[in-house]
Amino acid sequence: MSVAIRQNTSTGSNTLTAGKLPKGISWWILVGSWIVFIAVFLLLKASGTTADFNVVGAFFFGTVLFDVLIVVISRVVEGGRKAKDRLVTSLVTTAFIVTLLPLISLIYTVISRGVARFDVAYFNESMRNIISVGGGALHAIVGTLEVTAFATLISVPIGILTSIYLVEYGRGRLARSITFFVDVMTGIPSIVAGLFAYSLFAIFAGPAIRAGVVGSVALSVLMIPVVVRSSEEILKIVPNELREASYALGVPKWLTILKIILPTSLAGLTTGVMLAISRVIGETAPLLLTTGFTTSMNYNLFSDRMMTLPVFVYTQYANQGPIATPYVERAWTGALVLIIIVMLLNLLARLIGRIFAPKFSR
Repeated sequence: MSVAIRQNTSTGSNTLTAGKLPKGISWWILVGSWIVFIAVFLLLKASGTTADFNVVGAFFFGTVLFDVLIVVISRVVEGGRKAKDRLVTSLVTTAFIVTLLPLISLIYTVISRGVARFDVAYFNESMRNIISVGGGALHAIVGTLEVTAFATLISVPIGILTSIYLVEYGRGRLARSITFFVDVMTGIPSIVAGLFAYSLFAIFAGPAIRAGVVGSVALSVLMIPVVVRSSEEILKIVPNELREASYALGVPKWLTILKIILPTSLAGLTTGVMLAISRVIGETAPLLLTTGFTTSMNYNLFSDRMMTLPVFVYTQYANQGPIATPYVERAWTGALVLIIIVMLLNLLARLIGRIFAPKFSR
């Protein structure tokens, strides 16, 4: 055996790595397969066979080609046993990529169609006195930010205080009842939340009530259960040793929560709040009922109708004029702006989480 090893060493071969594909070859084959089908679909578009470039088809068929190539190459080089292992690995990779394809298709479609009106005028003009070309969505962007911010102001204190009660104080029938109703509220359709908020304000202000604050209340009904459930799970993972150490020093429970538990879980709580905001910022049905729609600027949440981005996108696409192109372009750009706002909120949540995450020294 020692003689064989010396012979292999002298000839420059290594028995441990012989018959293996180079490291990282799977990714190169995958990228190469994508490039092949991207080229195929670009040629089909150039020849007039297809009207648009099919990004989903290119990535899907490229991934299928990768599955075939990696198994065939592995069987030739590494043998049947390793080829089976690579087949299973490639199928898992394929499942992951197929899961991402709807997201890739959505982002590609919105960006490709939304850049047409992604200009300065779109962000500093409203739709007042605009009946065709031109105009912008400043009134809708301002309305979305104000309505969502006020909904957050309502939901976050209620949601976090409820989760603190459930984790730190809640025992018995009351805690179980709260948990049950929070779970029920999680599945409430958004239109029902809108009807609830509209009915509540209609009792005091009449059936003609339309205002931004009504939309904020409707969105808060959808936000509160998300904030409660996410905050509850975050508070549960705070180590009990921190609580016990604080109690051992004679610190009261309320001060332990304020000074120990909340700062420790601040990063997770922020992520939960941002998740709740992302959940409701694109809702259309409750805002159609509660805030209505207008073509003019309105900065007052408590007076008159207020336009929001989801409603703006819906009205522009549903109520097209004699020339449909400007309306469709404004709708797609509104969808792109809404995605950008959600993305910025998630990036902000990650930044806050990174800054305020507990630092443990060794």
